[in-house]
Amino acid sequence: MTRGGYPAPMRPSPLRLPLLLLCCAVAIPAQAITVTKVDIDGLSDPEMVENVRVSLSLSDAVNKNVSGRRLGYLLREAEAETREALEPFGYYSPTITIQRSDRNAPEGSEPESSAPSPSDATIPEAQRAERAKRTLSVAIRVELGEPVRIRGFNVGVDGAGAGDKSVRAALAAFAPQPGAVLDHARYESSKSQVSRALAAHGYFDADFSAHEVQVTRAGHAADIELRWSSGERYRLGDAAFSQTPKTIIRDKLLRKLVRWDRGDAYDEAELDRLRRSLVGLDYFGLVDVSAKPEDAQDKIVPVQVDLTPAPRSIYTTGLSYGTESGPGVRFGVERRYLNSRGHKALAQLDYARDRKTLTLQYRVPAFAWLDGWYTASLQAADEQTDFLDNRRVEFVASRSGQYNDFLNLVAALHVLRERWAFLDDSDPDALPDYRSASFAFPELRAEYIDVDNRLAPRRGIGGTLMLRGGGGSGGTFEQVDAGAQWFHGFDADSRLIVRGEIGHTFSGELLDMPPSLRFYAGGDRSIRGYGWREVGPRIRNNAGDEFAVGARNLLVGSVEYERYFKGPWGAAVFVDSGSAFDGTSPDMHTGIGIGLRWRSPVGPVRIDIARGLDDPDSPFTIHLNIGADL
Repeated sequence: MTRGGYPAPMRPSPLRLPLLLLCCAVAIPAQAITVTKVDIDGLSDPEMVENVRVSLSLSDAVNKNVSGRRLGYLLREAEAETREALEPFGYYSPTITIQRSDRNAPEGSEPESSAPSPSDATIPEAQRAERAKRTLSVAIRVELGEPVRIRGFNVGVDGAGAGDKSVRAALAAFAPQPGAVLDHARYESSKSQVSRALAAHGYFDADFSAHEVQVTRAGHAADIELRWSSGERYRLGDAAFSQTPKTIIRDKLLRKLVRWDRGDAYDEAELDRLRRSLVGLDYFGLVDVSAKPEDAQDKIVPVQVDLTPAPRSIYTTGLSYGTESGPGVRFGVERRYLNSRGHKALAQLDYARDRKTLTLQYRVPAFAWLDGWYTASLQAADEQTDFLDNRRVEFVASRSGQYNDFLNLVAALHVLRERWAFLDDSDPDALPDYRSASFAFPELRAEYIDVDNRLAPRRGIGGTLMLRGGGGSGGTFEQVDAGAQWFHGFDADSRLIVRGEIGHTFSGELLDMPPSLRFYAGGDRSIRGYGWREVGPRIRNNAGDEFAVGARNLLVGSVEYERYFKGPWGAAVFVDSGSAFDGTSPDMHTGIGIGLRWRSPVGPVRIDIARGLDDPDSPFTIHLNIGADL
């Protein structure tokens, strides 16, 4: 419709104004703010600092561009997030101050005021971009104030589990105790320890009858009400064995490792013992021993044992070098299982320039009384050095048994035939003065290891005790040898190692004893700074060369400090001292040195450089060891 020949004015649509404003808003760039860092001050505990930092939403904005409105929200939330992050440590009433430091922003301005002024259109583009580069650093200052401490404490177990020894021990160690700061991490850990102790001894129906922690902020106090109802203790059922993809060992043999009878009180330690025994057999690559309380009937828990066979044969080859034996090669083959009865066999040849050794071994599992092995081995050795011509054949029949988690016992019978002669290379035409001897003797050996980590111990002790004696064409003898190692870790990266060994031989004439039954000192794991068998009685030939002949007694000690600096690398300093001697007064030799340590994927590697102190002209010696300390 027209009015007076002119088109009638159009009425504005009610949606046009909001759309126009939205377009303008999109066209106007919001000023971005970059948070450069967030400092947390006033806390000395690194765990508190880290917990606050990971709890702050503001931490996610560091080195990122955020809008003024978003930054304002993060700053407002920072106080509440900091307060909540400190509560697990027992601090419920801290004083928290949020301080901000802006760059390129007027003092006191709020980040939400990000719209440009109308005059910005007259400012060059480069200058406007520079004005838009605003940065902000934030400092969160904390005064912890008074912590919340435990006031009321009602923690215990009701029912049959109340008298269980391990449950009582877990309750006695519960923390925090009355008067202590309410540390949520220690509380949760202690609660888990009690629950695990109940489950480990078969109280699978245990549940909380009371589970509450009341905090009175005004009184800085907390009351713990935590009680379990243990229910009835379950019992152990039969163990079912499953070998996949095929059965390699008779179930009848494996069941001999099960030390419980159906109906015995449930104890997780019995399952752990069975697991360790199966792993020790070395038949299986995968061992899974699990209880099935969900399948229990009449409170009797069945046990499922799933086994996966390991490769049947192990072949080994390698190169070797020894200061006395020279370069050599090594070949070996081991059959993990020869038949379904679990018999094992081993053949190994060490062929070096000056020492050759062939070892044959046959083992049969022995599960009566103690877990272990019946072993028959035959070893032939030929050693030809500049000063010794030695040939030896030895047969050993033994029975080993694992007495408990720490102690292994071995009883053996040795039959030895040995021929030897100490050579005088000053007269090549002289015939060697050969001696020979045959001995039959029993031997008892005890090995005790109680450490936190057998590969690289930081706490504990290990030791061996050997007693043997017998007679033959070389007369009679009795011998005792005892050694021990003590480990003490100062922190996660350092430890002290103290080592000692003492031995004594009761016999008539020592020269009638074959060299393999004598004591020697010097070299790796003995007295570093001296060569292998260098310390002890020695004989000088016509050419003036000296060589060791072995001794009746042995006394060796060592102190070593080890420190790791970064990653797997570390260093050590040590002092070794000792002697192999015949009389009552040892001629002590001392060596000192430093070492390089590497925690390699295959075990600890130790490279030591040492020097003996008993001779000003003593050379430096290098010692290399790979493998566990024990």
